[in-house]
Amino acid sequence: MSLKYTGTQINYYFICKRKLWYFSNYIQMEQESELVELGKFIHESSYPREKKEIRIDNTIAIDFAGNDKIIHEVKKSNKIEKAHIWQLKYYLYYLKQKGIPNVTGELNYPKLKKIEKVSLTDNNEKELKKIFSNIDEIINREVPPSPINKSFCKKCAYYEFCYV
Repeated sequence: MSLKYTGTQINYYFICKRKLWYFSNYIQMEQESELVELGKFIHESSYPREKKEIRIDNTIAIDFAGNDKIIHEVKKSNKIEKAHIWQLKYYLYYLKQKGIPNVTGELNYPKLKKIEKVSLTDNNEKELKKIFSNIDEIINREVPPSPINKSFCKKCAYYEFCYV
């Protein structure tokens, strides 16, 4: 199994398949988003003593890691927590495939003063393999999936691609 997916792709898979398609086909609008900038600011200004942005194979970027085999993802809000959880489970899976087992994760929501512990189970690994197959099917389409028309769409960096 090739470990070719980014954490962003796993995250977008749970948020919006159309956004996943655009991002995976090199139409990347995040640099234009004020919300993305706010998230980066929260990430960079929280946990100042931690070494930030641990990149592995130019594929995954762990926000920070402790000496206790816990990796951390810093998020602005828990509104799309399922996507955050699966992104972190993918990082745990990725590390396990690279020979680094028994790592756990924590989602850190500094604005909410909340921490969500995340671990990887055998069932999660099976589900991730299905997710990889689904992602491949989505990103290899000739055209993007239909817009989902959710309340959060108005705040999306890709909004104009879907509704204007």
